[in-house]
Amino acid sequence: MLSPKTLTQNTTYYTGALMLQKILAFVYFTFLARGLGVEDLGKYSFAFSFTTIFSVFVDVGLNSVLTREVAKDKEQTKKILANVLGIKTILSLFTYLLIVGLINLMGYPALTKNLVYLTGIIMLLDTFSATFWGVLRGNQNLKFESLGIILFQAIVVGLGMFLLYLNVGVALQVLAVLAGSSFLFLYSLFEMYRRTRIVPTINFDKSLIKTLLKIAIPFALTGILARLNTQVDTIFLSKVGCANQQICDTNVGIYSVATKITLAIHFIPLAFVAALFPAMSEYYANNKEKLSRVFEKAMRYLMIISLPVAFGIGVLAPDFVPKIFGVEYKSAVLPLQILMFSLIFLFLTFPIGSLLNATSRQLLNTKQVAIAALINFLLNFLLVPKFTYIGGAFSSLISTLVMFYLGLRVSGKIMTYNHKYLWQSFWQCFLSGIIMAAVLWLLLFKLHFIILIILGPVIYFSCLLLFKGLTKSDFSDMLISMKIKR
Repeated sequence: MLSPKTLTQNTTYYTGALMLQKILAFVYFTFLARGLGVEDLGKYSFAFSFTTIFSVFVDVGLNSVLTREVAKDKEQTKKILANVLGIKTILSLFTYLLIVGLINLMGYPALTKNLVYLTGIIMLLDTFSATFWGVLRGNQNLKFESLGIILFQAIVVGLGMFLLYLNVGVALQVLAVLAGSSFLFLYSLFEMYRRTRIVPTINFDKSLIKTLLKIAIPFALTGILARLNTQVDTIFLSKVGCANQQICDTNVGIYSVATKITLAIHFIPLAFVAALFPAMSEYYANNKEKLSRVFEKAMRYLMIISLPVAFGIGVLAPDFVPKIFGVEYKSAVLPLQILMFSLIFLFLTFPIGSLLNATSRQLLNTKQVAIAALINFLLNFLLVPKFTYIGGAFSSLISTLVMFYLGLRVSGKIMTYNHKYLWQSFWQCFLSGIIMAAVLWLLLFKLHFIILIILGPVIYFSCLLLFKGLTKSDFSDMLISMKIKR
């Protein structure tokens, strides 16, 4: 059975890696935004958003199934992996042809098409890398995936900064990410073989493929809908609400700053889910009480983290956005503030979704994501033509609130958890966040935003300790995860 120590260490490894990766990515993005300019940044961001949507057509939920099934029965790893690779190989060819066909039918400029061709290759490499990491995740080993994430980002930043210095243009700038993804593909393959001694092969066992796809379909549908839910605003902005393509690209460039800052913080719930998913699958089968406790702690810790981040960035945005990205991106402040409010509830949907998938309720999770995605699509259709990136941000907020409400309602039907404990935690965090935000707002433009970034957490956690929102067990968990305490 998975030990609490393994779960905590996996979370620490992955969280640390994603934190460093996101910091490097954010720093690189600020240079990219200044070096490319708003219009080219819009093209660059659109290309990655467009191909990201199609990654789910290659994976079709198989990575989640692979991780779950390997966690349940490690003896079947080689057989399952071979058939997953067989399915993905075929789907990769069809998906890439679909990407090429659609981008040509949609009438985008030649430069945008070339960017999409390159990012499509990057997407395929990343999908297969995720498959190899999925095997190690099923073995509750995230240490080497964490290292791979850091090395990948280091390559992207190093080569990307060099290309920016050479001023080679936006098309060649994508080569930095291609180099990083190529390395990650080879490294994930190497580590999987080194740890499991499994030589990847391709197989087509009709019976097993039928079983895998039957399990994966809800995961696939959820993935497709989730990607549409997160990328549809960028797609709308690239074509509607503007007089010409240049203005559309500018709108995407402005909005990409807001979304990039938001996505940079996603490593926190992603790290939790990466470690939680195999644990929840095992606890659901063997220990329902532990399942409830893990869910409660995940929700509480994400509350503790998400509220100060959302409030702090929301308050400081008018100061740091123009200073970091340039005054041409000043219009990104309002959509960023809207997205920060939705971030609180977005964080909390991650453990809920992980719970539903780990307890074989993929179809229910898919239905909820479908409802949120439909609402997001309709709101984008109505609001983006008139309000551009403000409409896109507001659509994202409403769809996130809907998804959180639906997920929280159904979680209580799966297991018994302490509602009072979670509500008390929320209000402790909320009040601490409000006090922190009020102080930061009073000091905004009076002190440098870097000083306020340091001051904010001090105020927040001081208030949280005062309201008894942090306990001795929280510090013990932290020390255990850092290997300071046994």
